[in-house]
Amino acid sequence: MSHDDRLFLVTGATGKTGGGAIKLLLERGHRARAMVHREDERSRALAEAGAEVVVADLHDLDGMTTALQGVTGAYFCHPILPGLVESTVIFAQAATEAGVRSVVNMSQISARREAGSNAARQHWLCERLLDRTDLLTVHIRPTFFTEWLKTWWERRGSEGYIRLPFGEGRHAPIGSADQARVIAALLADPEPHDRAAYTLHGPVEHNHHDIARVMSSTLGIPVHYEPISVEEFASAMTERGLPAHLVQHLSNVAVDYQNGVFAGTNDNVEKIGGRPPLSVEQFVTENRSYFDTSGPNFVPAPGSHTQRTAHE
Repeated sequence: MSHDDRLFLVTGATGKTGGGAIKLLLERGHRARAMVHREDERSRALAEAGAEVVVADLHDLDGMTTALQGVTGAYFCHPILPGLVESTVIFAQAATEAGVRSVVNMSQISARREAGSNAARQHWLCERLLDRTDLLTVHIRPTFFTEWLKTWWERRGSEGYIRLPFGEGRHAPIGSADQARVIAALLADPEPHDRAAYTLHGPVEHNHHDIARVMSSTLGIPVHYEPISVEEFASAMTERGLPAHLVQHLSNVAVDYQNGVFAGTNDNVEKIGGRPPLSVEQFVTENRSYFDTSGPNFVPAPGSHTQRTAHE
């Protein structure tokens, strides 16, 4: 195991990509500081694994200034909530004052000036802002996470259903663990990637009929993809109580998905992260227990009485 004195800050350290990146950094002998919103079992587990833990808020300049002291490179990840532009400005200022050298910025594959999603357009603006700093800056733009399959999955008896507004659009689902390897590698060696924007994809491009067939074969039960309208999707999310900002974002990226924005595949994960990404079959096999019950956000069919169950 190697060791050096550099210190890396990971924001969103209890999340899917941040948690994985922290683990890899520690395993590789790096010093890692985990930024969390609160002390809880997850943050204590990070501390027990060897991470420094700091409680701070992405929207608090003083807190970010403290979190970034002594940091060489940072992973910046903001949830799909209001305040992205403000928090990026705060991060950029605090990082510059602290002498931080590099940043890995979690963006989105749909980030562009003309995006219909407010969040996606804000990510594009924040990319441009970070590009104008003196930080060595790299943006990662993943397609939809493989973890979506758990979130939007519905189990009805001995059959599974995926009801999403993606039509015949295609993408190559990418797992958070594969993204974490890319993040850790970019933090450790930022120079070759300065001002790059990498789209991250899984190994095989599918439409959701393909995904349903793979899941059916892997789980040994019938699995059905039922395309729905964007309006039904938005209504279901609103009824679930999801934030309006997220509903607006996901409704618009559903249209992007239908128009091919999320499509494609490449070898960025393997080239940067060091090994090929998981396939849908491998992901479902490793997470089989999650598919015994419905996920937290599935869109029920009209008149369906299926209830949300485990794995909230």
